[in-house]
Amino acid sequence: MQLPRLVPLNVAIRGFYRALTLSLGVLLVAGTAFAKGNPSPKPAAGRPVARLISVSRQPETPVRERARLVAPVRMASVNHVSRVRAAVAVAASSEERRAFDLINAERRRRGQQPLVWDGELTYMARVHSDNMARQNFFNHIDREGLDMSGRAGALGLRGWRALGENIAYNQGYDDPAAFAVERWMTSSKHRENILNGQFTHAGLGVARASDGRVFFTQVFMTR
Repeated sequence: MQLPRLVPLNVAIRGFYRALTLSLGVLLVAGTAFAKGNPSPKPAAGRPVARLISVSRQPETPVRERARLVAPVRMASVNHVSRVRAAVAVAASSEERRAFDLINAERRRRGQQPLVWDGELTYMARVHSDNMARQNFFNHIDREGLDMSGRAGALGLRGWRALGENIAYNQGYDDPAAFAVERWMTSSKHRENILNGQFTHAGLGVARASDGRVFFTQVFMTR
C-alpha cells in the first residue's frame, strides 16, 4: 500500500486506522472573499490521510461583464494555455473515469440525471489537481490567485450559468477514487454539488504528488 481539493468534517477511517479530523472550508455562492491558500500538510509516515473542500458559485454579474473582469488577470498566458489545451488529450484516465462513474451512480440513485463528461472542464480540473500536487497547496485558489471562475475565464470557458468545484486528496488507500467519492458523499456541501440537479456537465482531474498523495478536482457546470 502506498503512503498517503473539495474539504469536510471529522471522518472515521476504516478498520484499525485512527480517526482523522478533516477541516471543511466552504465558499458560499454569494461570497466574494476566499481563504488564503495553505500548504498541504505532509502526512505522518504510515498513516492514511484524507482531506476535502467544496465551493459553488453563480455569476454575480452578467456573463459578458464577468468575462471582461476575469480574463485580463492572465491575459498574457491565455494564448499559451489555449495551445497547451489543444495539444492535451482530455479523455478520462482510469481513476478519473472511476470517480466520475461513481458520482453519476449516486445521482441516478437519487433520481438525478447523470452528468455529461466535459473535456474542457476535465482539462481545467486536471490542471488544478496537478498544480496542487506539484506546488504543495490545497485550496480552490491557485498560486496565481485565481479561483475556479477565474481559471474558467482564463481557459476561455464562457456562457456558464453556475459553477461548482469539489477538491480532495487522500493517501494510503487501495482505491483512492472510491474513497474520495465516499468522503464527498458524507459531507453536506460536497454532496450538494454532486447531487445538484441544475448542474449538467462536469470534468474530473486526478494528479499524484511525489510523496504519493492523490489529488482530485471535480468541476461542475450549468451551461
